[in-house]
Amino acid sequence: MAAAGGSEEPGARPGTDDLAARLKVYEGQPAARAGMGKDPVNLPMIRHWCEAMGDTNPAYQGPDAVAPPTMLQAWTMGGLSGHTARTGAYDEMLTLLDEAGCTSIVATDCEQEYLRPLRPGDEVAFDTVIESVSARKTTKLGTGYFVTTRTDVRVGPELVGTHRFRVLKYAPSGPERKPPPRPRPVVNRDNAAFWEAVAEERLLIQRCADCGVLRHPWLPGCNACGCLDWDTVESSGEGTVCSYVVMHHPPFPAFAPPYAVGLIELAEGVRMVSNVVGVPYDKVRIGLPVRVEFCRYDDDGGALTLPVFRVLDGEA
Repeated sequence: MAAAGGSEEPGARPGTDDLAARLKVYEGQPAARAGMGKDPVNLPMIRHWCEAMGDTNPAYQGPDAVAPPTMLQAWTMGGLSGHTARTGAYDEMLTLLDEAGCTSIVATDCEQEYLRPLRPGDEVAFDTVIESVSARKTTKLGTGYFVTTRTDVRVGPELVGTHRFRVLKYAPSGPERKPPPRPRPVVNRDNAAFWEAVAEERLLIQRCADCGVLRHPWLPGCNACGCLDWDTVESSGEGTVCSYVVMHHPPFPAFAPPYAVGLIELAEGVRMVSNVVGVPYDKVRIGLPVRVEFCRYDDDGGALTLPVFRVLDGEA
């Protein structure tokens, strides 16, 4: 399959690009073997999809409903826990590209072929293969390689659809620019004491002077009893990952995606949002024990200290 977009870099003929030759080895290798959908095809997911898309086609409703064809990929998604069927070939290939300077990635297009409708109760199975890796291409984004995977979706032995997905893994073009300063937190009279403590590498939690309820983020009054008086307790800094997201897109100046942002439940019972560090972003999991760590940044915006949460050694 011809890669979409870009032009082949002059001189990048077969045999002259050592990286391209190493990448070609991955063509035909499986990215997932004998994967199974996390759930059978079901009416609630069809309904959620149709509501999100604004699709009111009656074929997707009622006792004889079928799934919208464009949901094909949805039935194979692994969610936060991933798929045990995934092999290491795809990640190895991406690591090879990272090491060659192709550290950015963007999805370029997908193609789907539908052979028969999926119906509630169908148990979906799939296999994914690295179908092609292009020659080195120069695009407006930068120079890199288009990688296409093909997922064959089955119900029992029957092939019901095929999903091709293409990404560009590239080295950004243009002169190296100094990274912009990190955004500064908004400091006001209600939370100034919190940030003053952070600058001293202490994590303070507000406590109502009347009912004793702890709260975060800081507020001018108690959200339990309304009392305006408060004091503070110093957190041990220990907690667990209660929930998290991995930021991939859109990129934001001063941040280098992908990175994990966690909702951390502190040992004292309050929750706060910050980065989870110390493990690769794809190793972050709900329930991981963490401990606060204070990171200092010195840039054009001046000195800045921020609390982040490091996964405890041996827990990833």
